[in-house]
Amino acid sequence: MEYQEAKEKFLQAWGTLGGQWGINRTMAQIHALLLIAPEAMTAQDIQKELQISVGNTNMNLRALIDWGLVFKKLKTGHRKEFFVAEKDMWEVVRKIIAQRKRKELEPVVKILDEVSALEGSSPEVLEFKKTVQDIHLFTNKANTILQTLLKEDADWFIKTFLKMV
Repeated sequence: MEYQEAKEKFLQAWGTLGGQWGINRTMAQIHALLLIAPEAMTAQDIQKELQISVGNTNMNLRALIDWGLVFKKLKTGHRKEFFVAEKDMWEVVRKIIAQRKRKELEPVVKILDEVSALEGSSPEVLEFKKTVQDIHLFTNKANTILQTLLKEDADWFIKTFLKMV
């Protein structure tokens, strides 16, 4: 397999995987391109490589910066902005977990807290409370696990994972 073919396959696969992480395909492909880039790239380089619009490039770069997956890099003698990806995969995973926790788990926990205050003793209310309590227990456990993952380093995670396997 030639480099260009391998690169295209990687960009496509990372784009698909990004959709499963809760980010759009283009955002994931920009991230993938910067992950494999040996040097920092300009927005124009990214746009040309992925054949996407200026607006799409800029919007997704801003989102990647917000996620902490991409950083601006200044180059002496250049007026353009350059971008690099976080290349430590443990850090990448931690940042994705943190964002997904913030965007997905925390809003659910907030809603569960609010609806748990339901009063009444009818069969419907009791069933509702029981279901909400069960979901709340699960989300609290998930939250605890994610918090632990975010605090620990890669060695701890690998050792723990290998023990489970």
